[in-house]
Amino acid sequence: QVQLVESGGGLVQAGGSLRLSCAASGPTFSRYAVGWFRQAPGAEREFIAAINWSGGSTHYADSVKGRFTISRDNAKATVYLQMNSLKPEDTAVYYCAARLTIWTTNQRSYDHWGQGTQVTVSS
Repeated sequence: QVQLVESGGGLVQAGGSLRLSCAASGPTFSRYAVGWFRQAPGAEREFIAAINWSGGSTHYADSVKGRFTISRDNAKATVYLQMNSLKPEDTAVYYCAARLTIWTTNQRSYDHWGQGTQVTVSS
């Protein structure tokens, strides 16, 4: 069983940066792909970025491509989301999720979820 805990959220001005972390517990985390999703107030949860078990394959939503970078350190059982050039529309609760091996943009395919971390970008 994989348990996930997000951290690193907070309040930042537009144009600023934040790095989110998704720390996992469980002996087989290196076998899991991880996705980041976000949910803004009044909106549905949406896919942001994903990385496969080895880190060799990544995928981004068009809305964050070129600004956000997903990476992982399996030795630390942690996945990161580096967010640069933040915009007010990036304000949301950010969640990480895990599923075995390969990533997908379909949130229903992820078996394990963290509790979320709030990111607020002021204009």
